[in-house]
Amino acid sequence: MRLKTIAAFCSAAVLSVGGAWLAAGWIEARSAEVVNSKLIDGQHDWTSVTTDGLLVALGGEAPDEATRFRVVSAVGTVVDPDRIVDNMDVKPRERIEAPRFSVEMLRNGEGVSLIGLIPPMDEGEGIAAQLGDIAKGAQITDLLETANYPVPENWVEALEFSIEALRDLERSKISVSASQVEITAISDSPESKRRIEAQLARNVPSGVRLVLDISAPRPVITPFTLRFTLDAEGQASFDACSADTEDSKTRILRAASLTGTIESPDCAIGLGVPSPNWTKAVEVAMAGLKDMGGGSLTFSDADITMVALDTTSQGTFDRVVGEVDAALPDVFSMHAVLPEKVVVDGTGAEAAIEFVATRSPEGLVQLRGRLPDDSTEQIVGSFARAQFGTANVYLATRDDSSLPQNWSVRVLAALEALGSLESGSAVVQKDYVEIRGVSGEKTASDTISRTLADKLGEAENFEVNVRYDVMLDTTLNIPTPEECVSRINQILNASKIVFEPSSSEITEDAGRTIDKIAEIAKQCERVRMEIGGYTDSQGREEMNAALSQKRADAVRAALQGRRVLTGSITAKGYGETDPIADNDTAEGREANRRIEFKLLTDARAAATDKPEAETETPSE
Repeated sequence: MRLKTIAAFCSAAVLSVGGAWLAAGWIEARSAEVVNSKLIDGQHDWTSVTTDGLLVALGGEAPDEATRFRVVSAVGTVVDPDRIVDNMDVKPRERIEAPRFSVEMLRNGEGVSLIGLIPPMDEGEGIAAQLGDIAKGAQITDLLETANYPVPENWVEALEFSIEALRDLERSKISVSASQVEITAISDSPESKRRIEAQLARNVPSGVRLVLDISAPRPVITPFTLRFTLDAEGQASFDACSADTEDSKTRILRAASLTGTIESPDCAIGLGVPSPNWTKAVEVAMAGLKDMGGGSLTFSDADITMVALDTTSQGTFDRVVGEVDAALPDVFSMHAVLPEKVVVDGTGAEAAIEFVATRSPEGLVQLRGRLPDDSTEQIVGSFARAQFGTANVYLATRDDSSLPQNWSVRVLAALEALGSLESGSAVVQKDYVEIRGVSGEKTASDTISRTLADKLGEAENFEVNVRYDVMLDTTLNIPTPEECVSRINQILNASKIVFEPSSSEITEDAGRTIDKIAEIAKQCERVRMEIGGYTDSQGREEMNAALSQKRADAVRAALQGRRVLTGSITAKGYGETDPIADNDTAEGREANRRIEFKLLTDARAAATDKPEAETETPSE
């Protein structure tokens, strides 16, 4: 009996345990099924679900804390919250990127407007405060917002550059970021446009890209002038060219190219065209000049002068002149000249019937040759002194009462033309005027041709041979030789060129200094300079001299590698000579290890070795 009871109890225990195990398994499976269904419905399928008896463990990586909380809450609606075990991780928050700082600055007659996002600035140093002096009582609309994030590289330099640009540009819009400054502005004239573009390009900070859109109104051209020459070999050139539209310019340049070989032709577009048929008249006259075999063609408004070559036959001259005159549009009238052979003496000597004015590069003007009488000499002298300066004029002319009646007008016109040159000469003869020289103005030939065409009337047989020299162009603000060396040494004073110890290898940080020097050196490629290398007094004197030479050579090579023409730059090592500080201290020795740039005068250049050719490799 007792055994049966024990067996019954054991059977009941087994059945209870088995039933409990089956029930727990069913509960686990059912819980997992219900929870997974709920998570899928809520689009949280990234969550993993594991069950352990009555416990429901949630795993996986939640995108953020709010999503993790929503998952726990959702699961709590289908199972008892006390049964939930939260094993979920939260995805690390990504670092919030700093915003892009930028400013839009707009200036016009009504005031200044500012809009954008900038780093915090100290009180009183804001952009609006800095621009207060240029507003001149007009309103400054400040819509700037600030964000407390690190200031990006080049931001301060770009902003300072833009503020200075806004001071100079009364009608402009400037967009500023740390990497780029975009300037849209209106200038008063084409010359002002060139000056502004050159000045901005020179002052833009290193590492900042400059985008310019400077517009200029079309100039009023008066008289509306075109001066075209064609020699016997088919070489053509413009001394002056005017057009009223882009289409007119294209047609005129095409007509010029059909007459002969012409290099880099250009034509100014402006207001003041005397007739809608200007372009047609130019095309007809150019075709006639080619048919004649060469010569010169001058348009001054609706008046045309065609001067043939002195080798042209009378028959050809008469035929071409008749055909051109018949084909010209109404309004235009032509005067044609078949000149005698012109011989220019250019000295104003006794035998030559001519007046000669010369202007040296230093500005000294000499007037020689013939004038009609003493009163004309006084007029010419007064005009020259007013034009070139009293102390710069030397007058050595003689009277000749047989000169043509319009001689004085021709002389004064030639002197006015000479005033457009930095140096050159003007020769006046009875039927011919010649202007030759160098100018820093791109439009000097146009200006001179327009002056002569306006002053000389129908007797317009003249020649203009003017060379443009970019180094003389004042609108480009090209530095003088002294300024070149001074600016380079200012850079070196702020950040010296450093080399690896006992080596001529330039350090990486010093490369940025050489980048800045190269920008200036490219504007000073004609300036004769010397790169001087110096060391401290430690070590043998011979070794220091050799090391300083290698370092000077390395700087020259680095500039050459940055596309600087170094033909006018020499490199010389001075070793431990000429110290600028005490070699007994570490600070003094550091100061003495240096690179200096010096301007080579004629005397110093004669004592300096000839610069190496561009293709040679400097010493290592």
